[in-house]
Amino acid sequence: MALPLGAPPVTGQAHRPSGGPADLEDLEVRLLLEAIYHRHGYDFRQYAMTSIKRRIRHHIREEGLQSISRLQEKVLHDPSASERLLGVLTVPVTAMFRDPRFFAAFREKAVPLLRTYPFVRLWHAGCSTGEEVYSMAILLEEEGLYERCRIYATDMNDAVLAQAQAGNFPVSAMQVNTANYLQASGRGPFSRYYTVKGERAVFEPRLRRNVVFALHNLATDGVFNEFNAVLCRNVLIYFNRGLQDRVHGLLYESLARFGYLGLGSKESLRVTPVESRYEAVDDRGKLYRKVA
Repeated sequence: MALPLGAPPVTGQAHRPSGGPADLEDLEVRLLLEAIYHRHGYDFRQYAMTSIKRRIRHHIREEGLQSISRLQEKVLHDPSASERLLGVLTVPVTAMFRDPRFFAAFREKAVPLLRTYPFVRLWHAGCSTGEEVYSMAILLEEEGLYERCRIYATDMNDAVLAQAQAGNFPVSAMQVNTANYLQASGRGPFSRYYTVKGERAVFEPRLRRNVVFALHNLATDGVFNEFNAVLCRNVLIYFNRGLQDRVHGLLYESLARFGYLGLGSKESLRVTPVESRYEAVDDRGKLYRKVA
């Protein structure tokens, strides 16, 4: 059969784009993430797509935009739009002494060994606004360890790091924080660690005296020290499998032998490349120790 005049030559099966709404949205999201990476250096390309899409959908409604493509245009040309989107993509839900069983397990099962060391280094990877950093500082102070500890608190977002360094949180969150503290085997009244100023609870400056706040991107950056304990809690759930494996390798390489790893309640070492190199210290509390 003759081809119509001007038709392209047949070179194989033609590409047939599906053109469905879901496929178009996925394409827009991937282009947006590429734009963020190449324009601003933040790499969300291996984050879990379901979570990313949910946050982006909400954000475009908040911004009054009609499509993800419109959001991409703003992100490329408007620095304030980039900052707003970065805040949406990087700030997870958090609380002080979140998942109290973990902190109770750390106090009971990790602290006795850490107490035998002359100096202890801890890393909070993906510390967000700092609630867990101050939680750990309180725990270590109550156990008489804080003065010989250095806590490194890192995140990829300098805006949330600034909030963490300020050390003040909404008074409205203190009821939940106090309940978590008591369930985590806290000793004494939680209120002695902060002063209420207006609608903020300002935590004692001594709790950040031994804390170093710094930028670090788990998706692209490498090992920067050796630690006796690493906490990367409720961060990995936002990554796809490939990025989870990369970060698990990074955390493993950052731990000294017999160092402790803390994960979030919905996270696990199972079917990761480093699973066999840890032993469970408290599996329900998601506390593990590096043994190989």
